[in-house]
Amino acid sequence: MTDFVTFSRNVFIPVTNVCRNRCGYCTFRREPDEAGLRFLSPEDIIPILKEGKKAGCSEVLFTFGEYAEEVPKYKRWLEEMDYSSNIEYVIDLCKLAIRIGLLPHTNAGVLNYVELESLKPWNASMGLMLETTGMVPAHLNCPGKQPDVRIKTIRYAGELQIPFTTGILIGIGETLDDRIDSLQCISDLHVEYGHIQEVIIQNFIPKPGTSMEKHAPPTIDEMVQMVSIAREILPADIAIQVPPNLIDPYLLVQCGATDLGGISPTTIDWINPETEWPTVDNLQELLKDIPLRERLPIYPDYIKKGWYSKHLKSLIRSMADNDGYRRPR
Repeated sequence: MTDFVTFSRNVFIPVTNVCRNRCGYCTFRREPDEAGLRFLSPEDIIPILKEGKKAGCSEVLFTFGEYAEEVPKYKRWLEEMDYSSNIEYVIDLCKLAIRIGLLPHTNAGVLNYVELESLKPWNASMGLMLETTGMVPAHLNCPGKQPDVRIKTIRYAGELQIPFTTGILIGIGETLDDRIDSLQCISDLHVEYGHIQEVIIQNFIPKPGTSMEKHAPPTIDEMVQMVSIAREILPADIAIQVPPNLIDPYLLVQCGATDLGGISPTTIDWINPETEWPTVDNLQELLKDIPLRERLPIYPDYIKKGWYSKHLKSLIRSMADNDGYRRPR
């Protein structure tokens, strides 16, 4: 069992929830004219960033629907702001976050090499859930959820030496063999490129109003099994992350989990808004006698390797202690 468990204090900003994919378990996605649509402007985002900085956060998670600009009305909105793509827009948002004093972590869905290359200088790390290498009904009508497309993005991130987060989603119709194959795929990519700093083992939660609302979630025994298998398959330098707002982490830490991801003191989990973040004190209570240690969105090994740009150098150095973890405030 680990000597301590890490987490990052972050701000979660959903730039938009317009998306080209139509996943069978998602309540995040909206059409441009649908109730609950979000398309945040810089004026919307600046106060959120400042509040997060004031609350002691080190990370801002920018997420948005994949290739929302393929939706004509959304494309027009971007053009009215003088942007041709979400990537162009989020680069400016990353620059804004850095000026305010937060390290960006962008999760934008599948991206090509050029898009990742353009985002890299402005991000401490980036991410994309593999979810599964299996073909599941939940991913019908989801061009960005085809396994080969997602694997290609993770590979490009390796070629570009981007500290990267990926993971698998348990319980969306995949088999045990699919889960093992997904973990082996991630392991192989890391062995080749050395860029995967953490792998999330996330449990599916059925949501009302989706086609999978009556689909049973994985049991705690399944989650224990998958964390244990992940620890066997993945190289030792990859952290295993579990989401503490979706599952009690204590048993999973005992069988190999070492990280609890981003915890926000100021924003909700926009992907799972029905489940509140635990506070840091709550986390420590859940973990009992296992210590917590705060980290940055870029892990210590990648700080030591220098896998970050000159634009982030002074901010990372001001936040990191001698071991590469978050300096006490």
